[in-house]
Amino acid sequence: MTSPSRPVRRLLLGLAAVAACTVAHAQAQPWPSRPVRIVVPYGPGSSPDVLARLLGERLGARLGQPVVVENRPGAGGNVGTGYVARAAADGYTFVISTNGPLVNNTVLYRALPYDPYKDLAPVMLVGGQANVCAVRSDAGIDTMKDLVAAMRRTPGGFNFSSIGVGSLSHLGVELLKVRTGTYAVHIPYPSSPAAVMAVLQGDVQFTCVPAVAVMPQVRAGRLKALAVSTAARSPQMPEVPTMKESGVPDVEAVAWMAMLAPAQTPADIVARMNRELTALLQMPEVRARLQSAYMDPIGGSPEQLAKFMQDELRTWTPIIRRSGAKVD
Repeated sequence: MTSPSRPVRRLLLGLAAVAACTVAHAQAQPWPSRPVRIVVPYGPGSSPDVLARLLGERLGARLGQPVVVENRPGAGGNVGTGYVARAAADGYTFVISTNGPLVNNTVLYRALPYDPYKDLAPVMLVGGQANVCAVRSDAGIDTMKDLVAAMRRTPGGFNFSSIGVGSLSHLGVELLKVRTGTYAVHIPYPSSPAAVMAVLQGDVQFTCVPAVAVMPQVRAGRLKALAVSTAARSPQMPEVPTMKESGVPDVEAVAWMAMLAPAQTPADIVARMNRELTALLQMPEVRARLQSAYMDPIGGSPEQLAKFMQDELRTWTPIIRRSGAKVD
């Protein structure tokens, strides 16, 4: 074969050099160089969705790229959380997930399609909130003691809605049942608004879901708030008593939300996202928006989130097993 002439060789070498520079430039592009996704493993209007959209609005401006919130509900949060666990670890996909798919479902499910402790990289424990137990205003039930008494009078006559198997809205009621010796049938829904609608429509008799979905209906007079799931009353709804104050001790739980990325996401990207979230959670307007949605900002390092998840696993594993709750 005849070798290329000198001018042709120069042209080819020049093109190769341009291509190499182009590849090097692409590899050296600072993160992010394109839109970032935050996956929410629950439906629109759920607390993680509200949080993701609140943060996403401001993250986009700080990162210089659009931040797109994508809902992928299903299987108690496992669908969306598992999707992110399998996503490319390139810094362009994150998840805001909760107690269920990150901790409780590892005990509830015989097998999960992902391991939250190995397949996801912690970024930050972003926020927490109280669940509110509520019934329809015309149910003739005014307190948690009334609800427990009614459940005892009619075993099997009560259904309750949750935001999914393994969610705190599910397991908090399972803990209530264990503590009070009562029984109610669990009916999971894809989001807290859907779980509340089930009560309003009479499909279930009560629910214990995040306050952001319950309290607007309470303020409108359609629902009666019986108790909060936290140890102390919430500053956003001081009129709602705690479980202990309502005569049901030893039933406490905080619904929390955390951001994670696929495992092996570059550490500098995780650190950058943690810094940006820290800055956002310190903004007065962000804190006010969170509190208006009955959420409390938390924050912290990726390492603190990893430890917190392990602590939660130790706390809830015996409760889940004692309740008998499981999913095949």
